[in-house]
Amino acid sequence: MRGVVFDGKQVQVVDDLEVRDPGPGEVLVGIAAAGLCHSDLSVVDGTIPFPPPVVLGHEGAGVVEAVGPGVAHVVPGDHVALSTLANCGACADCDRGRPTMCRKAIGMPGQPFSRGGRPLYQFASNSSFAERTVVKAVQAVKIPQDIPLASAALMGCGVLTGVGAVLNRARVGRGETVVVIGTGGIGLNVLQGARIAGALTIVAVDTNPAKEEVARRFGASHFLTSTDGVREVLPTGADHVFECVGHTGLVRTAIDLLDRHGQAILLGMTAPKAEAGFLPAAMFLDKSILGCRYGSSRPQRDIPLYAELYRSGRLLLDELVTATYPVEEFARAVEDAEAGKVARGVLTF
Repeated sequence: MRGVVFDGKQVQVVDDLEVRDPGPGEVLVGIAAAGLCHSDLSVVDGTIPFPPPVVLGHEGAGVVEAVGPGVAHVVPGDHVALSTLANCGACADCDRGRPTMCRKAIGMPGQPFSRGGRPLYQFASNSSFAERTVVKAVQAVKIPQDIPLASAALMGCGVLTGVGAVLNRARVGRGETVVVIGTGGIGLNVLQGARIAGALTIVAVDTNPAKEEVARRFGASHFLTSTDGVREVLPTGADHVFECVGHTGLVRTAIDLLDRHGQAILLGMTAPKAEAGFLPAAMFLDKSILGCRYGSSRPQRDIPLYAELYRSGRLLLDELVTATYPVEEFARAVEDAEAGKVARGVLTF
C-alpha cells in the first residue's frame, strides 16, 4: 500500500508498505484523507525529535475496515476521525478527564508498519499518511457519514487543538477579548473557537496580508500585519493572547500584550531547547502563561460536539480545506504549505 515515509534523511512516497492486522482493542482504518500539519514537517526538519524510519501523518479520517477483539463502539463501514491520543483510559489523569496528560500516551511509539521486512514507527500513534493504519480503539471517533472525509480529517488535530485551546484550556468567556498571533491551520481554529465562545473583540495578527479575508471569515473582528497595532485596538491589552507560530520572540510579545488577569496560551511548537524571556514583575497583576497540549481535548467527547457544530453551520470545516492533493503529490503540498498558500492542504488516497 502507499504511504509517506521519512527515513531520517529524506521523505518518500512509497507503494510497498504493509500494516499488521488489528489486535485486541485496536481498529484498522482505511484512510480517505489526511491534513498536512506543520507537526509533520517538524519531524522532517528535526524540531520534533522522532525515531526513523517513520510513517508520517496524524490528522486523518476514513472508514473502519476491521476491529480487534473487545471493540464495540465502531464496526466495519463506520466513518471515523482519528485522534492522536492513544491514552490508556485507566490512569488517574484519564479518570479525571485529562487524557492529554496520560503518560502511557506519550513517548512510546509503536511499529505496526513494515517495509521489506523492516519495521517502521508510527507517528503520533496515528500515521494517517498511509492507505491503512491501525490505531487504539479510543482513537477512532465515529462521525456522521454526511460529513465529507476531507473536512472531517481536520477535526483530528487542527480543530481539536485550536478550538479546544479556546474552550477547554483558556475557557474564553462571552464578551472577552482575544488576540491570535499566526493564522495558519491552528490559528484559524482558535479564531473560530473564540467566535463560538462569544468573544467580543477578536484580533488576528499575521504578517501575510493575503490572510485577512479568511481570518475574518473564521471570526476575526480586526486583522493586523504586526502586533504593534494591537494596543490601538485594545489599549489596556487582551484577556487572552494565543501564540500559534512557535517563535520565542512572539512568546514574549504575547505576554506583553496581556491586560490584567490576562492569559498567554502557547500553541506554536518551538525547538525543544529554545528559551523565551519575559519580565516576571509583569506577572504580578494576576497574569498567566498556559501551555496547552492538543487543545486539552477529550476526543471522544469533543469530536462529536464539533461534528454537530459543523452540521449546524457554527463550525467551519470545508473552508479550512484550501486544496487537496493525491498522496503522490506530497512534495507539492509541502511547497504550498511552506509558501503560505493554503490554510490546510489535504492528502487524499
